[in-house]
Amino acid sequence: MTSPRRVSLVTLGCARNEVDSEELAGRLDAAGWELSDEAPDVIVVNTCGFVESAKKDSIDTLLAASDTGAKVVAVGCLAERYGKQLAEQLPEADAVLGFDAYAGLPDALSAVLRGDVLPSHVPGDRRKLLPISPVERARAVEPGVIDIGLPGHAGGPKVVRRRLEDSPVAPLKLASGCDRRCAFCAIPSFRGSFVSRRPSDVLAEARWLAEHGVRELVLVSENSTSYGKDLGDLRLLETLLPELAALDGIERVRLSYLQPAEMRPGLVEVLTGTAGVAPYFDMSFQHSSATVLRRMRRFGSTESFLALLDSIRAGDPTAAVRSNVIVGFPGETEDDVAELERFLVAARLDAVGVFGYSDEDGTEAEHLPDHLPQDVVEARVARLTELVEELTSQRAEDRVGELVEVLVDAVTGSGTDGAVEGRTAGQAPEVDGATTLTGPGTDVLVPGDLVRARVVASEGVDLVAELVELHSPARRPAAALA
Repeated sequence: MTSPRRVSLVTLGCARNEVDSEELAGRLDAAGWELSDEAPDVIVVNTCGFVESAKKDSIDTLLAASDTGAKVVAVGCLAERYGKQLAEQLPEADAVLGFDAYAGLPDALSAVLRGDVLPSHVPGDRRKLLPISPVERARAVEPGVIDIGLPGHAGGPKVVRRRLEDSPVAPLKLASGCDRRCAFCAIPSFRGSFVSRRPSDVLAEARWLAEHGVRELVLVSENSTSYGKDLGDLRLLETLLPELAALDGIERVRLSYLQPAEMRPGLVEVLTGTAGVAPYFDMSFQHSSATVLRRMRRFGSTESFLALLDSIRAGDPTAAVRSNVIVGFPGETEDDVAELERFLVAARLDAVGVFGYSDEDGTEAEHLPDHLPQDVVEARVARLTELVEELTSQRAEDRVGELVEVLVDAVTGSGTDGAVEGRTAGQAPEVDGATTLTGPGTDVLVPGDLVRARVVASEGVDLVAELVELHSPARRPAAALA
């Protein structure tokens, strides 16, 4: 082929998939592929396989891609989880590849273009693929997940990644897999056991991202509070966070995917007391009834969760907390729902996702007795959703008057018709609310600026803040606004 081979990458699902796509883009670019959405030869769909709605979205995207006339290759969690079964039920896909195929993806796509038929991925329980001891795990590279910190040149770890957008915020993977066994969750079976990335590799990639215009790092994994346990130091995160925040060009470091049962005082202290580290706690409580939590194979209660929140706010009264809850879990009673409501009212959370329970293939909960009728689950979802919308709107309103730091994400229009939108330390990209900046001086702002502003109003979970001061050291010296 004399003309450059073109490939388009479509990413679905969570921020972990976004990192995977940029790693794949780096490998494809290095192999001579042109990344383009204009008349691609191959469309690679990085699928999500977490819940039914995500699975449907992935299949719909694959079908839409097949209508373009390009070759279509499925990768990601749905492909890893169902593999050959997906290939048999979706002949429109020219190949279905699992995580183990990522390192050789450029060659695989070349084969697809030649018309070769590639063997479809055969799923297996990825928890059985890794050594068990911490020492062995520390030496292992997780099969199927690209190791960004590849050794091989004098300047330090090599970064295999290409940015697919120019946003001032980017996800950065801390670890892959999960060792917990929540009854409702299938992720460990297809993402594997927990494996931390080496701190040197995380720092190297963070420097690379800063050099490519990133101002906010969002640290992602399946369970960030476990970081370092397989490297022999469960407190490693407490030392890594300040190092990341101190990197030139990085304005803010945000930690996501925290397990409430694994939170510890030292980590709370670092998150609430380190300059450049967002006092932001993304903790999926899932429920607060101790009875339901035990059936979920989780730990905690209303009282223990509220005590944890008290310790967080003792460190920083303005700290933001987001969470998810599942209602309608098998055996859940009206008393359990009332207990969850009691917790939510007392917790004063900034954002809450409410999900109705549904069976996931291969999980323990799928076989539990006392499944609730679908109409009962849906009614409880509606009831809890109405409550959290009221509570989170009130929480946003309580922030009126606060002095906040806002990272500018987007500037649209100009002059009086312009709009500047960003996020405070308490607002993660896409999953939380946003902040609209107003007042004199907003006309000079560009994406990536970090500014001080005072919250003057709220609209649901979104905030409106008046600009007070420019103080983005990566772009310009601090300057008070008249």
